[in-house]
Amino acid sequence: MNGTHRADITSGAKVLIVLKKDQKTNKLTEGIVKDILTKSPNHHHGIKVRLESGEIGRVKEILG
Repeated sequence: MNGTHRADITSGAKVLIVLKKDQKTNKLTEGIVKDILTKSPNHHHGIKVRLESGEIGRVKEILG
């Protein structure tokens, strides 16, 4: 599942995100969602989240 719909993402979900510094290379970082930062229900680049590790990025794939 891609990460463009806020309703599909929950706190505690395992996701792949792209960090701001990795947007050019599209390198993905795996982690567990701590907070959902995007307020709108949809975002075409992916919903912005904070992982439990403190990293912030846009969700590219929801793993579970």
